[in-house]
Amino acid sequence: MTDNDKILTLFTTRVRQMILQYNELKKENEELYAALASQEEERKRLEASLEQARKDYSSLKTAKMMEICDGDLESAKRRLAGLIREVNKCITLLSGR
Repeated sequence: MTDNDKILTLFTTRVRQMILQYNELKKENEELYAALASQEEERKRLEASLEQARKDYSSLKTAKMMEICDGDLESAKRRLAGLIREVNKCITLLSGR
């Protein structure tokens, strides 16, 4: 074998190694892009879920505020009715004298 043949064989071997390495890296790159796409879909799903949970929380908070207002309104009506009865008793007592 001459020097040129050795150099050519070495060059061919190196090119084949580079092609194999390129194919491996290309496959790894495709896998990484697939994983990235999967993670992106998961992130979008989680963001949508979070947004829905925020809307649900807001609705529940509003409903609770309405419940509290209704409860306070009923309590205020009862107190006012009691005060009116007391005033009526006082008027009756004063009228009777």
